[in-house]
Amino acid sequence: METKETSGKSEIQFLEGPQSRFQELKFTFTTFWELIRGFRKLHFVGPCITIFGSARFSQGHPYYEFTREAAGEFARLGFTIMTGGGPGLMEAANRGAREAGGRSVGCNIQLPVEQKPNLYVDRWVQVKHFFVRKILLVKYSFAFIVMPGGFGTLDELFEALTLIQTGKIRNFPVIIFNKEYHNTLLEHLSRMKSKGTVSDHDLELLIFTDDIQQAKTFIMEQSIRRYGLKPKSRIRPFRWLFERNLPPKK
Repeated sequence: METKETSGKSEIQFLEGPQSRFQELKFTFTTFWELIRGFRKLHFVGPCITIFGSARFSQGHPYYEFTREAAGEFARLGFTIMTGGGPGLMEAANRGAREAGGRSVGCNIQLPVEQKPNLYVDRWVQVKHFFVRKILLVKYSFAFIVMPGGFGTLDELFEALTLIQTGKIRNFPVIIFNKEYHNTLLEHLSRMKSKGTVSDHDLELLIFTDDIQQAKTFIMEQSIRRYGLKPKSRIRPFRWLFERNLPPKK
């Protein structure tokens, strides 16, 4: 049976370079099964808004409370709130959705230092690989919300922008909250545009704001109306045979 330690070692070994054909095939099949589990768990979650943000801000911090409020407002539009499923601003987003009577899901990553799903997810899937996690976070979403965060948050933001820019996913809104925190990021994007490495069109569906109502209007125009979405009211998530029970609500 594969443990967290052996799982981590197998990924390190895989990324170090070519392995035996058996090891390459084994890694391919384990990744395939991880994707299937994710698709099975999340198939019925409905149209999602994915919220990215740091795991390092706790309850009471202004970033936590803002994320909690914003997620509640987006959940009231009828969207399922999806996060990385962990602590900090991910927890705040799932909590805001739960408190607003909305649906809340998470894609938790398995790390050497254990990270458990937070208490506010109705349904979650745990994955070993970041690239699988990012596929799931993108696949079910019709808008991305970026809160203050670190390397992981920026990685997820720029992957989403790259997928939109290259036409791998259809255009939908990317909203970056907290202009003060992201001020230098805005400056860098402006510099990229001035140098011609990105175009005006590439940035059309990206907004920086501190206004939750502005973000809601943007989502209504660019997601709900554009794609004819019919976001759902809260329902008990469907569960397949042999799936784990949902975590207790607290």
